[in-house]
Amino acid sequence: MGTAVRTASADERRRRVRRDGRGRGASAAAATALVCALGMTAVPEAAQAAPGEPAPRPDPGGSGGPGGKSLEEVRSEIEGLYRKAERATDAYNLARERQKRQERAIVKIARAVVKAQKEMADLRERAGAMARAQYRGGGMPAEARLLLNGDPGDFLDGVTLARKGQQATHGLMSRLERTRVALDRYAESASKEWERLDGSRKKKASAKKQITAKLAKAQRMESRLEKKERERLRRLEEDKARASQAKWLDTGILRELGAGATATGKRAVAFASAQIGKNYVWGAVGPDTYDCSGLTQRAWAVAGRSIPRTSQEQWRLLPKVSVGNMRPGDLIIYFPDASHVGMYVGNGAMVHAPRPGRQVTVAGAGSMPILGVVRPGGV
Repeated sequence: MGTAVRTASADERRRRVRRDGRGRGASAAAATALVCALGMTAVPEAAQAAPGEPAPRPDPGGSGGPGGKSLEEVRSEIEGLYRKAERATDAYNLARERQKRQERAIVKIARAVVKAQKEMADLRERAGAMARAQYRGGGMPAEARLLLNGDPGDFLDGVTLARKGQQATHGLMSRLERTRVALDRYAESASKEWERLDGSRKKKASAKKQITAKLAKAQRMESRLEKKERERLRRLEEDKARASQAKWLDTGILRELGAGATATGKRAVAFASAQIGKNYVWGAVGPDTYDCSGLTQRAWAVAGRSIPRTSQEQWRLLPKVSVGNMRPGDLIIYFPDASHVGMYVGNGAMVHAPRPGRQVTVAGAGSMPILGVVRPGGV
């Protein structure tokens, strides 16, 4: 009886809920309560945002990337991998340039050797001719033949000829010795250049291996992110860059800047700006893809100035100017190891090739840690 009453009461309550139209609302309220009790772990991220508002970014300590890492941790790790790859790229480019120089030096030495060998063959032929002439004279020294000559006039003429002969012989022997020494020197130089060339090739191969490994790891990490996470990763990078730029501008640096570009600087800026949108590819110098220093080198080559290939060599060899005296066309060197470079284009902005997976773009000149500024066009 009691059970029947309770059942009827429950049935009546369900009927009243349906009649009142509150069944769906009650179910939603129960579901909401359940989700709150569970800490909302079962609700997709998009469901947390109000209609028309972007989904909130994950807490730095929360899960948002591969291996349970937060998206910020993933961003930091990917950035570190690309930075290491960029350092290795600089080493690769430098080794490649040295290899080219060493190959040219070896070719130059080889040409000098061929020339010296021809000269040596000619000198030996002349020395042989002299020896044969002496043999035909009975092997008697010229001085002895002069003493036996009874005609005073012929004697004086003979003395002059003998002296000339001696000078020619001495000159010939001296040239033979100098040529022999030169050939020995060329052989030694060639051996050293081959050793240097071998060292450059090994360094280049080692750097390429590092680059390939770092890039592959970074690309694997990015590929494991969903499309929306990759987009948020890009936004995180941009937010970090904007924060650094704002901090840089807060120093009042723009009040110090203002010097106009030179004619060559304008040409360099125009070329670099025209490359915006082209892909970053390590080791590339154009015309369709660039790495950071490949872009700056090519821009200044078009402007009429030859500058070093790598950002580290650009920093080491080009004239330095203070950041406050920076003008369009100057190169901004970034990070303590000088592993990145961009071109200042004015108004606190620069053009650069950021990293693999990105394109040549405009960014804040202070969006990364500045090591210093160099001026390819001269001070």
